[in-house]
Amino acid sequence: MDGDRRARAERFVELHREGCFLLPNAWDVGSARILEAAGFPAVATTSAGIAFSLGRPDHDFFAEQGAEGRVDRETMMRRVREIVDEVGVPVSADLEEGYGEAPEAVAATISMALAAGAAGGNIEDFTGDRTRPLYDTALAVDRIRAARAAVDAGGEPFVLVGRTDALQIDASLDECVRRANAYLAAGADCAFVPGAADAATIGTLVRELDGPLNVVMGLTGNALSLEDLRALGVRRVTVGGSIARAMYRHLLGAARELAERGTFSYADDQLSQKELNDLFR
Repeated sequence: MDGDRRARAERFVELHREGCFLLPNAWDVGSARILEAAGFPAVATTSAGIAFSLGRPDHDFFAEQGAEGRVDRETMMRRVREIVDEVGVPVSADLEEGYGEAPEAVAATISMALAAGAAGGNIEDFTGDRTRPLYDTALAVDRIRAARAAVDAGGEPFVLVGRTDALQIDASLDECVRRANAYLAAGADCAFVPGAADAATIGTLVRELDGPLNVVMGLTGNALSLEDLRALGVRRVTVGGSIARAMYRHLLGAARELAERGTFSYADDQLSQKELNDLFR
């Protein structure tokens, strides 16, 4: 990692020391540069948004999606590197479940993310297998421990996030806390708990977890603001694939208007050529 990227990564680590910050999710260079231009101190990638931009489904249950339908690790890493190379802020990579069950596979993924210039990355415990949707806790912990070892071996600043999807599969909050704390103890710098969206659940997580908490907003819209989340003690807020999904909603609406009505009212609400040229110049 060159000096400039190292400085960015160090800034990213510092963002997790105290306070609360918003880390929006990009899916390509254009979206990342727009988020950077808006003034965010860092951006994350969204594996869902990247998959959609490639005409592929997001990582989901294999029975519905097909294991071969997901974006492979090399393709995802190329997109991460493209984004890192074209923005001046730190980039955290959505690394899904690490692209393999074995701890060694997770370690290799972390090493690839470091080589791509990422300043952080998350590893989740979702398997894609409906018969066992989460990795067994002992294995999940070993996977985080292997990720931590890969970070340490790389010798670069990097924020490792341990994500549990326990709430996403309707497991208890106690199970979620147990898993998140186990990942923090195994070397994660931050815990990520998608599905925690109300003040009571988030407040409990902040009190019960032994490290900083990341929550994701925008999955279905939410009454909580960034200030509300800051007051609850959340350290980091991401938005997952919600911006990408909103963009694709507009695209789908425009396509249907053209195909079904042959009208062009979608164009009344667009950025001008000059605005986009100025953003990307």
